[in-house]
Amino acid sequence: MAIKYVPEPFRIKVVEPLRMLTQEEREEKIAKANYNLFNLKGEDCYIDLLTDSGTNAMSQEQWAGVMRGDEAYAGASSYFKLMEAGKDIFGFGYIQPVHQGRAAEKVVFPLLLSEGKFAISNMFFDTTRAHVILSGARPIDCVVEEAKDPSKRAPFKGNMDVAKMEEVIKEKGPENIGLVVMTITNNSAGGQPVSMKNLREVSALAKKYGIPMCIDAARYAENAHFIKRDEPEYKDVSIKDIVREMFSYGELFTMSAKKDTIVNMGGLLGVKDADSPLVLKIKANCISYEGFFTYGGLSGRDMEALAIGLYEGIDENYLRYRIGQMEYLAARLDDAGIAYQSPVGGHGVFVDAAAMFPHIPYNEFPGQVLCVELYKEAGIRTCDIGSYMLGNDPDTGEQLKADFEFSRLAIPRRVYTQAHLDIMADALIAIKERAHTIKRGYKITWEPPILRHFQASLAPIE
Repeated sequence: MAIKYVPEPFRIKVVEPLRMLTQEEREEKIAKANYNLFNLKGEDCYIDLLTDSGTNAMSQEQWAGVMRGDEAYAGASSYFKLMEAGKDIFGFGYIQPVHQGRAAEKVVFPLLLSEGKFAISNMFFDTTRAHVILSGARPIDCVVEEAKDPSKRAPFKGNMDVAKMEEVIKEKGPENIGLVVMTITNNSAGGQPVSMKNLREVSALAKKYGIPMCIDAARYAENAHFIKRDEPEYKDVSIKDIVREMFSYGELFTMSAKKDTIVNMGGLLGVKDADSPLVLKIKANCISYEGFFTYGGLSGRDMEALAIGLYEGIDENYLRYRIGQMEYLAARLDDAGIAYQSPVGGHGVFVDAAAMFPHIPYNEFPGQVLCVELYKEAGIRTCDIGSYMLGNDPDTGEQLKADFEFSRLAIPRRVYTQAHLDIMADALIAIKERAHTIKRGYKITWEPPILRHFQASLAPIE
Protein backbone atom coordinates (compact mmCIF):
# COMPACT_ATOMS: atom_id res chain seq x y z
CA MET A 1 0.00 0.00 0.00
CA ALA A 2 1.52 3.31 -1.14
CA ILE A 3 -0.35 5.54 1.32
CA LYS A 4 1.16 6.04 4.77
CA TYR A 5 -0.91 7.03 7.77
CA VAL A 6 -0.50 10.73 8.59
CA PRO A 7 0.42 11.02 12.29
CA GLU A 8 -1.93 12.90 14.58
CA PRO A 9 -0.96 16.54 15.26
CA PHE A 10 -2.13 16.13 18.88
CA ARG A 11 -1.83 13.72 21.79
CA ILE A 12 -4.65 12.01 23.66
CA LYS A 13 -5.47 13.22 27.17
CA VAL A 14 -8.86 11.68 27.94
CA VAL A 15 -10.27 8.34 26.79
CA GLU A 16 -13.78 6.89 26.65
CA PRO A 17 -14.04 3.13 27.23
CA LEU A 18 -15.97 1.31 24.52
CA ARG A 19 -18.37 -1.61 24.86
CA MET A 20 -17.70 -4.61 22.62
CA LEU A 21 -20.66 -6.89 21.93
CA THR A 22 -20.52 -10.38 20.46
CA GLN A 23 -21.80 -10.94 16.93
CA GLU A 24 -24.83 -12.75 18.34
CA GLU A 25 -25.62 -9.75 20.54
CA ARG A 26 -25.20 -7.36 17.62
CA GLU A 27 -27.57 -9.37 15.44
CA GLU A 28 -30.15 -9.27 18.22
CA LYS A 29 -29.69 -5.50 18.68
CA ILE A 30 -30.10 -4.62 15.00
CA ALA A 31 -33.21 -6.81 14.69
CA LYS A 32 -34.77 -5.06 17.70
CA ALA A 33 -33.87 -1.72 16.06
CA ASN A 34 -35.97 -2.75 13.02
CA TYR A 35 -32.77 -2.72 10.92
CA ASN A 36 -32.52 1.06 11.27
CA LEU A 37 -29.07 2.10 12.51
CA PHE A 38 -30.51 5.29 14.01
CA ASN A 39 -32.52 3.15 16.44
CA LEU A 40 -29.41 1.61 18.02
CA LYS A 41 -28.09 2.86 21.33
CA GLY A 42 -24.76 4.60 20.99
CA GLU A 43 -23.27 2.39 23.69
CA ASP A 44 -24.00 -0.66 21.53
CA CYS A 45 -21.76 0.61 18.70
CA TYR A 46 -18.05 -0.15 18.92
CA ILE A 47 -17.08 2.27 16.14
CA ASP A 48 -19.72 4.91 15.44
CA LEU A 49 -19.53 6.31 11.92
CA LEU A 50 -23.20 7.22 11.61
CA THR A 51 -22.15 10.85 11.14
CA ASP A 52 -19.25 13.25 11.58
CA SER A 53 -21.74 15.86 12.83
CA GLY A 54 -21.31 16.77 16.48
CA THR A 55 -19.30 13.62 17.19
CA ASN A 56 -15.94 15.39 17.31
CA ALA A 57 -13.39 15.55 20.13
CA MET A 58 -12.95 19.11 21.34
CA SER A 59 -9.52 20.47 22.26
CA GLN A 60 -8.24 21.59 25.66
CA GLU A 61 -8.66 25.19 24.50
CA GLN A 62 -12.29 24.58 23.59
CA TRP A 63 -12.98 22.92 26.93
CA ALA A 64 -11.36 25.88 28.66
CA GLY A 65 -13.67 28.08 26.60
CA VAL A 66 -16.65 26.11 27.91
CA MET A 67 -15.71 27.28 31.42
CA ARG A 68 -15.46 30.90 30.21
CA GLY A 69 -18.84 30.94 28.49
CA ASP A 70 -20.98 33.99 29.21
CA GLU A 71 -24.58 32.90 29.72
CA ALA A 72 -26.18 36.36 29.51
CA TYR A 73 -29.51 36.10 27.66
CA ALA A 74 -28.76 39.10 25.46
CA GLY A 75 -25.43 40.54 24.36
CA ALA A 76 -23.16 37.91 25.95
CA SER A 77 -19.42 38.41 25.48
CA SER A 78 -19.26 34.89 23.99
CA TYR A 79 -21.61 36.05 21.23
CA PHE A 80 -19.33 38.93 20.31
CA LYS A 81 -16.28 36.63 20.27
CA LEU A 82 -18.10 34.33 17.87
CA MET A 83 -19.14 37.24 15.66
CA GLU A 84 -15.56 38.54 15.49
CA ALA A 85 -14.19 35.10 14.57
CA GLY A 86 -16.87 34.55 11.93
CA LYS A 87 -16.41 37.95 10.31
CA ASP A 88 -12.64 37.51 10.33
CA ILE A 89 -12.72 34.12 8.60
CA PHE A 90 -15.70 34.49 6.25
CA GLY A 91 -15.74 38.23 5.55
CA PHE A 92 -19.52 38.51 6.01
CA GLY A 93 -21.22 41.56 7.47
CA TYR A 94 -23.83 39.73 9.55
CA ILE A 95 -23.57 36.34 11.22
CA GLN A 96 -26.39 34.69 13.15
CA PRO A 97 -25.72 31.83 15.59
CA VAL A 98 -28.22 28.96 15.55
CA HIS A 99 -28.21 25.58 17.24
CA GLN A 100 -27.26 23.61 14.08
CA GLY A 101 -27.34 23.69 10.29
CA ARG A 102 -30.96 22.66 9.79
CA ALA A 103 -31.96 25.51 12.11
CA ALA A 104 -30.24 27.96 9.75
CA GLU A 105 -32.22 26.46 6.86
CA LYS A 106 -35.47 26.66 8.83
CA VAL A 107 -34.84 30.34 9.58
CA VAL A 108 -33.82 31.53 6.09
CA PHE A 109 -35.31 29.21 3.45
CA PRO A 110 -38.96 30.30 3.97
CA LEU A 111 -37.80 33.88 3.34
CA LEU A 112 -36.58 32.94 -0.15
CA LEU A 113 -38.60 29.87 -1.17
CA SER A 114 -42.31 29.16 -1.44
CA GLU A 115 -44.82 27.07 -3.37
CA GLY A 116 -44.09 27.14 -7.09
CA LYS A 117 -40.43 28.00 -6.57
CA PHE A 118 -37.34 25.86 -7.19
CA ALA A 119 -33.92 25.66 -5.60
CA ILE A 120 -30.89 24.43 -7.58
CA SER A 121 -27.87 22.78 -6.01
CA ASN A 122 -24.77 20.86 -6.96
CA MET A 123 -26.47 18.32 -4.69
CA PHE A 124 -28.77 18.74 -1.71
CA PHE A 125 -28.16 16.68 1.40
CA ASP A 126 -31.10 15.17 3.30
CA THR A 127 -32.09 17.93 5.73
CA THR A 128 -31.43 20.70 3.21
CA ARG A 129 -33.58 18.93 0.62
CA ALA A 130 -36.28 18.49 3.28
CA HIS A 131 -36.30 22.19 4.18
CA VAL A 132 -36.65 23.15 0.52
CA ILE A 133 -39.69 20.84 0.29
CA LEU A 134 -41.12 22.06 3.63
CA SER A 135 -40.97 25.62 2.30
CA GLY A 136 -43.23 24.52 -0.57
CA ALA A 137 -40.47 24.64 -3.19
CA ARG A 138 -38.83 21.77 -5.08
CA PRO A 139 -35.11 20.87 -5.12
CA ILE A 140 -33.16 20.19 -8.32
CA ASP A 141 -29.67 18.64 -8.34
CA CYS A 142 -27.15 19.57 -11.02
CA VAL A 143 -23.98 17.75 -9.98
CA VAL A 144 -21.39 17.11 -12.71
CA GLU A 145 -21.78 13.84 -14.59
CA GLU A 146 -18.40 12.42 -13.56
CA ALA A 147 -19.63 12.33 -9.96
CA LYS A 148 -22.16 9.69 -10.97
CA ASP A 149 -19.40 7.17 -11.78
CA PRO A 150 -17.80 6.25 -8.44
CA SER A 151 -14.94 4.39 -10.13
CA LYS A 152 -13.89 7.41 -12.18
CA ARG A 153 -11.03 9.31 -10.55
CA ALA A 154 -11.46 12.99 -11.27
CA PRO A 155 -10.80 16.11 -9.20
CA PHE A 156 -13.69 18.19 -7.88
CA LYS A 157 -16.47 15.69 -8.46
CA GLY A 158 -18.66 17.85 -6.22
CA ASN A 159 -18.90 20.63 -8.82
CA MET A 160 -22.09 22.08 -10.22
CA ASP A 161 -22.81 21.26 -13.86
CA VAL A 162 -22.99 24.92 -14.94
CA ALA A 163 -24.50 24.21 -18.36
CA LYS A 164 -27.23 22.07 -16.80
CA MET A 165 -27.85 24.74 -14.17
CA GLU A 166 -28.48 27.33 -16.89
CA GLU A 167 -30.78 24.93 -18.74
CA VAL A 168 -32.86 24.50 -15.58
CA ILE A 169 -33.01 28.27 -15.03
CA LYS A 170 -34.25 28.84 -18.59
CA GLU A 171 -36.73 25.94 -18.40
CA LYS A 172 -38.27 26.96 -15.06
CA GLY A 173 -37.84 30.70 -15.54
CA PRO A 174 -35.38 32.82 -13.51
CA GLU A 175 -38.26 34.35 -11.56
CA ASN A 176 -39.15 30.87 -10.26
CA ILE A 177 -35.67 29.99 -8.99
CA GLY A 178 -35.58 31.23 -5.42
CA LEU A 179 -32.08 30.09 -4.54
CA VAL A 180 -28.90 28.44 -5.75
CA VAL A 181 -27.21 26.32 -3.06
CA MET A 182 -23.56 25.28 -3.33
CA THR A 183 -22.79 22.44 -0.93
CA ILE A 184 -19.09 22.38 0.07
CA THR A 185 -17.93 19.71 0.24
CA ASN A 186 -20.67 17.88 -1.67
CA ASN A 187 -21.84 15.36 0.92
CA SER A 188 -24.38 13.39 -1.14
CA ALA A 189 -21.85 13.00 -3.96
CA GLY A 190 -19.40 11.34 -1.59
CA GLY A 191 -17.83 14.23 0.31
CA GLN A 192 -16.43 15.50 -2.98
CA PRO A 193 -14.93 19.00 -3.17
CA VAL A 194 -15.98 21.98 -5.27
CA SER A 195 -13.31 23.94 -7.12
CA MET A 196 -12.82 27.68 -6.76
CA LYS A 197 -13.28 27.95 -10.52
CA ASN A 198 -16.67 26.29 -10.26
CA LEU A 199 -17.76 28.51 -7.37
CA ARG A 200 -16.76 31.53 -9.43
CA GLU A 201 -18.71 30.34 -12.49
CA VAL A 202 -21.83 29.42 -10.54
CA SER A 203 -21.77 32.78 -8.76
CA ALA A 204 -21.49 34.64 -12.07
CA LEU A 205 -24.38 32.67 -13.58
CA ALA A 206 -26.58 33.23 -10.53
CA LYS A 207 -25.85 36.98 -10.68
CA LYS A 208 -26.65 37.01 -14.41
CA TYR A 209 -30.18 35.86 -13.64
CA GLY A 210 -30.58 37.76 -10.35
CA ILE A 211 -30.73 34.63 -8.18
CA PRO A 212 -29.16 34.69 -4.69
CA MET A 213 -26.45 32.10 -4.03
CA CYS A 214 -26.20 30.37 -0.67
CA ILE A 215 -23.17 28.36 0.42
CA ASP A 216 -24.03 25.24 2.44
CA ALA A 217 -20.77 25.46 4.32
CA ALA A 218 -20.69 22.53 6.76
CA ARG A 219 -17.31 21.30 5.47
CA TYR A 220 -15.82 24.52 4.15
CA ALA A 221 -12.35 23.88 5.66
CA GLU A 222 -11.99 20.45 4.07
CA ASN A 223 -13.09 21.96 0.76
CA ALA A 224 -10.42 24.66 1.12
CA HIS A 225 -7.79 21.95 1.70
CA PHE A 226 -8.69 20.29 -1.62
CA ILE A 227 -8.54 23.62 -3.44
CA LYS A 228 -5.08 24.28 -2.01
CA ARG A 229 -3.95 20.77 -2.96
CA ASP A 230 -5.52 20.40 -6.40
CA GLU A 231 -5.88 23.89 -7.94
CA PRO A 232 -2.31 24.90 -8.82
CA GLU A 233 -2.84 28.64 -8.43
CA TYR A 234 -3.77 28.13 -4.75
CA LYS A 235 -0.89 25.90 -3.63
CA ASP A 236 0.85 28.79 -1.84
CA VAL A 237 -2.31 30.47 -0.54
CA SER A 238 -3.27 30.05 3.12
CA ILE A 239 -6.39 28.08 4.03
CA LYS A 240 -7.88 31.19 5.64
CA ASP A 241 -7.43 33.22 2.46
CA ILE A 242 -8.90 30.42 0.36
CA VAL A 243 -11.93 30.31 2.68
CA ARG A 244 -12.34 34.08 2.34
CA GLU A 245 -12.41 33.83 -1.44
CA MET A 246 -14.78 30.86 -1.43
CA PHE A 247 -17.29 32.78 0.67
CA SER A 248 -16.92 35.93 -1.43
CA TYR A 249 -18.96 34.22 -4.15
CA GLY A 250 -22.09 33.79 -2.02
CA GLU A 251 -24.67 36.29 -0.80
CA LEU A 252 -25.41 34.15 2.24
CA PHE A 253 -24.35 30.92 3.89
CA THR A 254 -25.82 28.27 6.17
CA MET A 255 -23.53 26.13 8.26
CA SER A 256 -23.70 23.17 10.56
CA ALA A 257 -20.79 24.05 12.82
CA LYS A 258 -20.89 20.49 14.17
CA LYS A 259 -18.52 19.43 11.37
CA ASP A 260 -15.50 21.53 10.39
CA THR A 261 -15.55 23.74 13.47
CA ILE A 262 -15.07 20.62 15.60
CA VAL A 263 -17.80 21.18 18.19
CA ASN A 264 -20.66 19.06 19.46
CA MET A 265 -23.43 21.60 18.90
CA GLY A 266 -23.77 24.80 16.91
CA GLY A 267 -24.54 26.42 13.59
CA LEU A 268 -24.19 29.71 11.75
CA LEU A 269 -26.17 31.71 9.22
CA GLY A 270 -24.38 34.51 7.38
CA VAL A 271 -25.45 37.41 5.19
CA LYS A 272 -22.70 39.22 3.27
CA ASP A 273 -24.40 42.62 3.32
CA ALA A 274 -25.09 43.65 6.92
CA ASP A 275 -27.59 46.26 5.64
CA SER A 276 -29.61 43.73 3.64
CA PRO A 277 -33.35 43.74 4.48
CA LEU A 278 -32.93 39.98 4.90
CA VAL A 279 -31.09 40.55 8.20
CA LEU A 280 -34.10 41.91 10.10
CA LYS A 281 -36.26 39.05 8.79
CA ILE A 282 -33.63 36.51 9.89
CA LYS A 283 -33.53 38.06 13.36
CA ALA A 284 -37.32 37.87 13.59
CA ASN A 285 -37.44 34.21 12.54
CA CYS A 286 -34.55 33.39 14.86
CA ILE A 287 -36.33 34.93 17.83
CA SER A 288 -39.47 32.91 16.98
CA TYR A 289 -37.79 29.56 16.31
CA GLU A 290 -34.39 29.53 18.03
CA GLY A 291 -34.16 32.21 20.72
CA PHE A 292 -32.94 35.78 20.98
CA PHE A 293 -30.62 36.59 18.08
CA THR A 294 -27.51 37.03 20.26
CA TYR A 295 -27.64 33.38 21.30
CA GLY A 296 -29.77 31.70 18.64
CA GLY A 297 -30.45 28.51 20.53
CA LEU A 298 -26.89 28.12 21.84
CA SER A 299 -25.52 28.46 25.34
CA GLY A 300 -22.68 30.91 25.93
CA ARG A 301 -20.27 27.99 26.42
CA ASP A 302 -21.27 26.56 23.03
CA MET A 303 -20.56 29.88 21.33
CA GLU A 304 -17.21 30.14 23.13
CA ALA A 305 -16.13 26.67 21.96
CA LEU A 306 -17.37 27.43 18.44
CA ALA A 307 -15.36 30.66 18.20
CA ILE A 308 -12.20 28.68 19.06
CA GLY A 309 -13.10 25.78 16.76
CA LEU A 310 -13.46 28.09 13.76
CA TYR A 311 -9.71 28.66 13.90
CA GLU A 312 -8.70 25.11 14.87
CA GLY A 313 -10.63 23.73 11.90
CA ILE A 314 -8.57 25.69 9.36
CA ASP A 315 -5.18 24.64 10.77
CA GLU A 316 -3.21 23.14 7.88
CA ASN A 317 -1.47 20.43 9.91
CA TYR A 318 -4.82 19.30 11.26
CA LEU A 319 -6.41 19.26 7.78
CA ARG A 320 -3.51 17.26 6.33
CA TYR A 321 -4.03 14.63 9.04
CA ARG A 322 -7.80 14.76 8.67
CA ILE A 323 -7.84 14.07 4.93
CA GLY A 324 -4.95 11.64 5.42
CA GLN A 325 -7.22 9.37 7.48
CA MET A 326 -9.63 9.08 4.53
CA GLU A 327 -6.77 8.44 2.11
CA TYR A 328 -5.34 5.69 4.33
CA LEU A 329 -8.66 3.86 4.60
CA ALA A 330 -9.35 4.29 0.88
CA ALA A 331 -5.92 2.87 0.04
CA ARG A 332 -6.69 -0.27 2.03
CA LEU A 333 -9.95 -0.62 0.08
CA ASP A 334 -8.04 -0.17 -3.18
CA ASP A 335 -5.78 -3.06 -2.23
CA ALA A 336 -8.86 -5.20 -1.57
CA GLY A 337 -10.68 -4.22 -4.76
CA ILE A 338 -13.56 -2.58 -2.89
CA ALA A 339 -15.24 0.22 -4.85
CA TYR A 340 -15.98 3.63 -3.32
CA GLN A 341 -16.54 7.18 -4.54
CA SER A 342 -13.05 7.95 -5.78
CA PRO A 343 -10.89 9.79 -5.24
CA VAL A 344 -11.81 9.78 -1.58
CA GLY A 345 -13.51 12.91 -0.27
CA GLY A 346 -13.13 14.90 2.89
CA HIS A 347 -15.21 13.60 5.79
CA GLY A 348 -15.66 9.94 5.07
CA VAL A 349 -15.34 7.03 2.70
CA PHE A 350 -18.49 6.37 0.65
CA VAL A 351 -18.43 2.67 -0.21
CA ASP A 352 -20.23 1.71 -3.43
CA ALA A 353 -22.81 -0.73 -2.12
CA ALA A 354 -24.29 -1.22 -5.59
CA ALA A 355 -20.91 -2.62 -6.67
CA MET A 356 -20.71 -4.78 -3.54
CA PHE A 357 -24.24 -6.18 -4.11
CA PRO A 358 -24.95 -5.84 -7.86
CA HIS A 359 -27.79 -8.34 -7.57
CA ILE A 360 -29.76 -6.22 -5.05
CA PRO A 361 -31.97 -3.57 -6.75
CA TYR A 362 -32.17 0.04 -5.63
CA ASN A 363 -35.64 -0.42 -4.12
CA GLU A 364 -34.22 -3.06 -1.79
CA PHE A 365 -31.62 -0.53 -0.62
CA PRO A 366 -28.14 -2.00 -1.10
CA GLY A 367 -26.59 0.89 0.85
CA GLN A 368 -28.68 -0.03 3.89
CA VAL A 369 -27.79 -3.70 3.39
CA LEU A 370 -24.09 -2.92 3.69
CA CYS A 371 -24.70 -0.69 6.71
CA VAL A 372 -26.48 -3.51 8.53
CA GLU A 373 -23.77 -6.01 7.59
CA LEU A 374 -21.03 -3.70 8.91
CA TYR A 375 -22.79 -3.55 12.26
CA LYS A 376 -23.23 -7.31 12.38
CA GLU A 377 -19.62 -7.90 11.35
CA ALA A 378 -17.76 -5.53 13.64
CA GLY A 379 -20.13 -3.28 15.58
CA ILE A 380 -19.58 -0.42 13.11
CA ARG A 381 -22.53 1.94 12.74
CA THR A 382 -22.77 3.72 9.38
CA CYS A 383 -25.40 5.46 7.25
CA ASP A 384 -27.07 4.82 3.88
CA ILE A 385 -26.57 7.59 1.32
CA GLY A 386 -28.73 6.17 -1.46
CA SER A 387 -32.29 5.47 -2.47
CA TYR A 388 -33.31 4.62 1.10
CA MET A 389 -32.23 8.06 2.31
CA LEU A 390 -33.54 9.84 -0.79
CA GLY A 391 -37.07 8.64 -0.10
CA ASN A 392 -40.22 9.15 -2.14
CA ASP A 393 -41.20 11.77 -4.70
CA PRO A 394 -43.05 14.48 -2.72
CA ASP A 395 -45.68 14.80 -5.45
CA THR A 396 -46.24 11.21 -6.64
CA GLY A 397 -45.18 9.21 -3.57
CA GLU A 398 -43.08 6.92 -5.78
CA GLN A 399 -39.73 5.61 -4.54
CA LEU A 400 -36.95 7.72 -6.04
CA LYS A 401 -33.84 6.13 -7.52
CA ALA A 402 -30.66 7.75 -6.27
CA ASP A 403 -27.66 8.42 -8.48
CA PHE A 404 -25.58 6.47 -5.95
CA GLU A 405 -26.06 3.61 -3.53
CA PHE A 406 -23.45 4.45 -0.91
CA SER A 407 -22.76 3.30 2.62
CA ARG A 408 -21.07 6.28 4.23
CA LEU A 409 -18.31 5.75 6.75
CA ALA A 410 -18.28 9.27 8.24
CA ILE A 411 -15.16 9.70 10.38
CA PRO A 412 -15.54 11.89 13.50
CA ARG A 413 -12.75 14.44 13.93
CA ARG A 414 -9.87 13.66 16.33
CA VAL A 415 -11.64 10.54 17.63
CA TYR A 416 -10.44 7.29 15.98
CA THR A 417 -6.95 5.91 15.46
CA GLN A 418 -5.20 3.96 12.71
CA ALA A 419 -6.16 0.69 14.42
CA HIS A 420 -9.83 1.64 14.19
CA LEU A 421 -9.43 2.40 10.48
CA ASP A 422 -7.89 -1.04 9.99
CA ILE A 423 -10.92 -2.63 11.69
CA MET A 424 -13.19 -0.77 9.24
CA ALA A 425 -11.19 -2.05 6.28
CA ASP A 426 -11.03 -5.61 7.61
CA ALA A 427 -14.80 -5.65 8.15
CA LEU A 428 -15.48 -4.49 4.59
CA ILE A 429 -13.11 -7.10 3.21
CA ALA A 430 -14.88 -9.84 5.18
CA ILE A 431 -18.28 -8.68 3.90
CA LYS A 432 -17.04 -8.57 0.31
CA GLU A 433 -15.95 -12.21 0.58
CA ARG A 434 -19.48 -13.30 1.54
CA ALA A 435 -21.46 -10.68 -0.41
CA HIS A 436 -22.75 -13.31 -2.86
CA THR A 437 -24.52 -15.10 -0.01
CA ILE A 438 -26.67 -12.05 0.79
CA LYS A 439 -29.45 -12.53 -1.75
CA ARG A 440 -32.05 -9.87 -0.92
CA GLY A 441 -32.31 -6.45 0.67
CA TYR A 442 -34.89 -4.75 2.90
CA LYS A 443 -38.47 -3.53 2.69
CA ILE A 444 -39.91 -0.62 4.62
CA THR A 445 -42.70 -1.62 7.00
CA TRP A 446 -43.35 1.91 8.31
CA GLU A 447 -42.10 5.35 7.33
CA PRO A 448 -42.85 9.00 8.17
CA PRO A 449 -43.68 11.37 5.29
CA ILE A 450 -40.32 13.18 5.27
CA LEU A 451 -36.73 12.38 6.32
CA ARG A 452 -37.84 8.80 6.70
CA HIS A 453 -34.41 7.28 7.20
CA PHE A 454 -34.19 8.70 10.72
CA GLN A 455 -37.24 6.78 11.92
CA ALA A 456 -38.38 4.14 9.41
CA SER A 457 -38.80 0.49 10.30
CA LEU A 458 -37.41 -2.14 7.93
CA ALA A 459 -37.53 -5.89 7.59
CA PRO A 460 -35.42 -8.33 5.56
CA ILE A 461 -37.00 -9.53 2.32
CA GLU A 462 -37.14 -13.31 2.49
